[in-house]
Amino acid sequence: MIARMKRVWRAAGLDEGPILVGVALCSLLLWGFFVLAADASAGAHLPLETRILRSLRTAADPGVGIGPAWLPEAARDMTALGSTAVLTLLVGVVLAWLMFRRRYEIAGFVFAATGSGALLSVALKFLIGRERPTVVPHLMAENSLSFPSGHSMGSFVVYFTLAAVLARMVERRREKLFFLGLAAMLSFLIGLSRIYLGVHYPSDVLGGWAAGTVWAGLWAMTLWWLERRRAHKKT
Repeated sequence: MIARMKRVWRAAGLDEGPILVGVALCSLLLWGFFVLAADASAGAHLPLETRILRSLRTAADPGVGIGPAWLPEAARDMTALGSTAVLTLLVGVVLAWLMFRRRYEIAGFVFAATGSGALLSVALKFLIGRERPTVVPHLMAENSLSFPSGHSMGSFVVYFTLAAVLARMVERRREKLFFLGLAAMLSFLIGLSRIYLGVHYPSDVLGGWAAGTVWAGLWAMTLWWLERRRAHKKT
């Protein structure tokens, strides 16, 4: 049966290696997300996370972040790159460009991946229902639920999806890795800014990264699979 499945897989023009690695990685991250979600609901690591948040504030005034005077403003600027408004605007611009170039299938992929990711983030927040941290004053206004971090998850889904689209348009491996690495770096910095601003626990950000990676990875593997299958049919 296994040999027959391999023949069917290869008959579709696919190399099982990348897909199997991707599925294994997504499974590991999905398990990590469920562990984080369970711990967040139970408050398992609340003392440790409280110490982390307080360590990012000055001893004299918990309403003042550590570091130079410009750092809080820089953190707010960085966190804006993961906001709903900025991500929606960015996706809208990319969709308009793809439609202008008549790349309708890719535009549909971007819309489906990012739109479903946004809906999933909202659903997970309401399902888990964790409140924002109150151990330190927030350095910016936030009133939604906390786990997972929507900025961390949304930024990874959007930037990684766009990076996957850009990566397929270039030939050299280092250029593909550049786009993917840039997406990961932006999401990483956005997540750190959420912790520094005191609007998320560290586990919220880790959960957002895990969920965003799984969701974007599944969509990227779907795109890769469809393109390989289409190429195989042409031959």
